Amino acid sequence: MQHRISEFLVGLLFGLGLILSGMTDPSKVLGFLDIFGLWDPSLALVMGGAIAVGFFAFALAKKRTVNILGGALHLPTSSHIDKPLVIGAVLFGAGWGLAGFCPGPALVSLASGQIKAAAFVVFMLAGMQLFEMRDRRATQAE
Repeated sequence: MQHRISEFLVGLLFGLGLILSGMTDPSKVLGFLDIFGLWDPSLALVMGGAIAVGFFAFALAKKRTVNILGGALHLPTSSHIDKPLVIGAVLFGAGWGLAGFCPGPALVSLASGQIKAAAFVVFMLAGMQLFEMRDRRATQAE
């Protein structure tokens, strides 16, 4: 139960950060991507802050064997760049650029009743389901 409460609190903090920084507004994201028009650098500042926090958090985490709540700590070990990773990154970036949402802000915006966010989340979930189906078929074919 303690893990669920901490997960909820971290998610709440993340969602509030997205709202306060304005990153739930697709026009902010699209303004950042419009480098030849009215470029809005605010997303770069939010990303820079997130990268700085992540850099120090991962440096600390690499020195630990358990997480803050005492559970096992599993960090990614692979640095292999393969075709599925590149295709997934391209699809993620294309969806982000077309809609102005990535998954976190889309879920926060969905909770506020934005129709565009609802459409994004529906198609995001459909894409996740298609990936799972393809992955199961590939595993069964092996």
